[in-house]
Amino acid sequence: MQVVPNRTEQLNQIKTTDKWDIVIIGGGATGLGTAVDAASRGYKVLLIEKYDFAKGTSSKSTKLVHGGVRYLANGDIKLVIGALRERGLLFKNAPHVSSVQSFVIPVYSTFSKLKYLIGLKLYDWLAGALRVGNSISLSKKDVVEKLPHIEQKSLHGGVLYYDGQFDDARLAVNLAQTAIEHGATVLNYVEATGFSKNEQGKINGLTIFDRETQESYEVNAKVIVNATGIFVDDILKLDTANHKNLVRPSQGSHIVIDQKFLAGKDALMIPETSDGRVLFGVPWHGKVLLGTTDIPIDQHQIEPRPMEEEIEFILATAKNYLEPAPTRADILSIYAGLRPLAAPTDKDSGSTKEISRDHKLIKSESDLITITGGKWTTYRKMAEDTVNLAIETAKLIEVPCKTKQLPIHGATKDRYHGHWSLYGKDYAAIQQLAQEDPSLREELVAGYDYQAVEVVWSCRNEMICKVEDFLARRSRLLLLDAKASMVAAPKVARIMAKELGKSEEWIVQEIKAYEELAARYLL
Repeated sequence: MQVVPNRTEQLNQIKTTDKWDIVIIGGGATGLGTAVDAASRGYKVLLIEKYDFAKGTSSKSTKLVHGGVRYLANGDIKLVIGALRERGLLFKNAPHVSSVQSFVIPVYSTFSKLKYLIGLKLYDWLAGALRVGNSISLSKKDVVEKLPHIEQKSLHGGVLYYDGQFDDARLAVNLAQTAIEHGATVLNYVEATGFSKNEQGKINGLTIFDRETQESYEVNAKVIVNATGIFVDDILKLDTANHKNLVRPSQGSHIVIDQKFLAGKDALMIPETSDGRVLFGVPWHGKVLLGTTDIPIDQHQIEPRPMEEEIEFILATAKNYLEPAPTRADILSIYAGLRPLAAPTDKDSGSTKEISRDHKLIKSESDLITITGGKWTTYRKMAEDTVNLAIETAKLIEVPCKTKQLPIHGATKDRYHGHWSLYGKDYAAIQQLAQEDPSLREELVAGYDYQAVEVVWSCRNEMICKVEDFLARRSRLLLLDAKASMVAAPKVARIMAKELGKSEEWIVQEIKAYEELAARYLL
């Protein structure tokens, strides 16, 4: 098993490398995918992330790998075909963090049933050889069997279709590990603070600041990629002070409730809510995520919180379809993700349905490359397009893309109990660690299968620096049960302090910081 270099070794690469072929700013889905693509082609790659990997949008999705059924309704066939192809590739390259998920659309008229069945048959057909299942019509009895708590009044039947599900933050850390295994240097908690330019005004390097050691470094680069999601405009302003914003953020809100509200393995999909959006009820890690499609907002931030009216909207919509329906008292965690949609033009309305879902690649006059838009499902293709433009811009030796058949770190079809499958091939090494020190079998909090050994493993192999990194993104406890995660925090802090050589003062500060963060995930 290949062990990921520790943070000090990664930092030494910055100190000893004269010039990088490609430097990537941003450690979310797109940035990490770009690092994997570029490193696997043999280029000298550095990726820096201001916070932790996938701290922003990339850990706060609806956890779906999908072609986009509603994009089909909007007539965006090309986008759907591309996303369905990428969905199939993700299942092949990262089967340990992704799986096929069945969805049931309850229908309340013959016309609705026909409309959705025809649309989803087309959806299946567009996937071609990478199809993951066949959509079928369901009787009322079938729907009730699959969704025991569905509202049965006027229920006409339903449609069953198949799409994908994944663990977004776990895939992100595996992408970071994959990039490193192919020779990239990848660092979280390192911030880009300024660019350097040559006499022609072309960017040839940047200043970076390590937020852990409080040290600054000058880095030389043949080309720089801005893959910072909702923050792309902040980086563009480092390049051009009077830059006009490219991105209009949109916020998708989610609540997490007990599995009993769906009581099955099928997900619920409501294609048209009262305001025309889509609502999903998705089984995930033993809980149910209820979440909407997004609404435009005016400001971006690293820790957004669902708006009160969105929480009420999700609960009110769920009440129309589930019996019994969840109430505020049943909510275990709330979270919101911001998506970087291409900024609307003057003629666009306020709806996010009319703002482009496809990705955009832009090369500034300074040769800074910016990639924005898109979605998790298409991260690999976005990365491929970005690296191709970087090669052309920096006049690098051309090497073809290798990621269509490139297994992601941990890839295996073997399945283990509960959340352990998410570690893939690393599972055996984690169990070996616990066998060598049985005290590491200790559970972090009652009612959940997370163990102390996972914290040790994450310190040594998954680049965690803060308690939040483990509880929010290496495990998913913050999103599954915010209160339980607060109970686990002191134990996690002490294990981390021992592994990372931190002081008692660090433990106290980390527990306080985590409690403040987790409070934002509670009503």
